Amino acid sequence: MKFGVREICNVVFKAKSDVVIGKKTFKKNQPVLYIDTAKTSTMEGAATTVYAQGGRGNTRLIAWEGEKTLTFTVEDALLSPLGFAILSGAGLFGQATGLDELAVVHVHTTTTTTISEVDGALVVDLSGALSDSEAVDATAPIFIMEAEDDGSLSGDMIGGTFSVDANVISGLESGSAGDMVFVDYYITKTEEVVDEMQIDEEHFAGYYYVEADTLFRRQSDGVDMPAILTFPNIKIRSNFTFTMTSTGDPSTFTFTMDAFPGYTIFDKTKKVLCVMQIINADESIKAGTTVMGHLDSEEDSDSANDSRTTDAGDSE
Repeated sequence: MKFGVREICNVVFKAKSDVVIGKKTFKKNQPVLYIDTAKTSTMEGAATTVYAQGGRGNTRLIAWEGEKTLTFTVEDALLSPLGFAILSGAGLFGQATGLDELAVVHVHTTTTTTISEVDGALVVDLSGALSDSEAVDATAPIFIMEAEDDGSLSGDMIGGTFSVDANVISGLESGSAGDMVFVDYYITKTEEVVDEMQIDEEHFAGYYYVEADTLFRRQSDGVDMPAILTFPNIKIRSNFTFTMTSTGDPSTFTFTMDAFPGYTIFDKTKKVLCVMQIINADESIKAGTTVMGHLDSEEDSDSANDSRTTDAGDSE
C-alpha cells in the first residue's frame, strides 16, 4: 500500500496526571484541550550521525546514529484562554461558575469625549461609553488630558480632586465646556466575565498525552483512510509569538512539542516516541446519504406557499 498525505490533524491533549488549570481540575487521561482549527501539523524526526574516518582521502568508513528526536508541531488558527495557558504555562484565572462570591477585577480603558457643565461645575460624563454593568473605579488612577479636535493629545493635563458618581467624573479644575479630552481610567468587572492569564518567570508548559487524527489517501483507489498518531509523552515548548497587525494574514499560534519515550495507555511494557495507525479496512469508510433525496410520496410542507399555480384554469 502506498499513500499520500495532504490533510492537517485534529489534536487532543490529555492530562498525564491530575492537574488544575484555572479553576478546573482535570483527571489523569482526561481530555484537556481539543484543537480542530489547525492550519498545519508537522511531525519531524532527526538523529545525529558520527563517522569513523580514515585512509587516503579520510573517507567515511562506518557510521553510528544516536540522539534520535521527534518533534510534533501544530499551528492553530484560533486560540482559547485554556489553550494559551497550556501553550505558555500561564496561570489562568476567571471562569468562575457556581461561586457564592465573585472577585472584582480592574480593567484598563480609555475614552475620548468632551467636557460638560452641570450646575456650574465642569464634569466628564462617561456613562454613554460604558454599559450598565460597568463602573468607573474612583479608587484607581484617573487621568484627563486635553485633546485636539482630531483626538490627538496636546500634552496638557487637567488636574483636580476627582470624584465619581454614576460614571460622571467631577472636580475638574481647568478646561471649558465643549473641550475635547482623553480619559485614561479603570473600570471594575466581576471575574466571571474576565479570563485573566498571568505569565510569570516560574511556570512553563507541561507534559501531555497527545492523540492526533488525520487522513491518508490510498494511491490505488484514492480512498481516504483514517490515521491516528499517538504521542504518549510530549513536552510543549513554552515559546509563542503574537503578531498583532492590521495588514497581512492573521496571527497563528504554534504548539511545538518534543516527544519523549513513554507508555501508551494500553501497554506498560514498551516505551515509544510515537505510534502511527493507518486504518486500511473498507468498513472504516462511512457510507454517506444524500441530503437532497426525494420520495414520490413526500411533499415538502413549504411547497404549499411557493409560487406555483395550483388552479388548472390558470395553466393556459
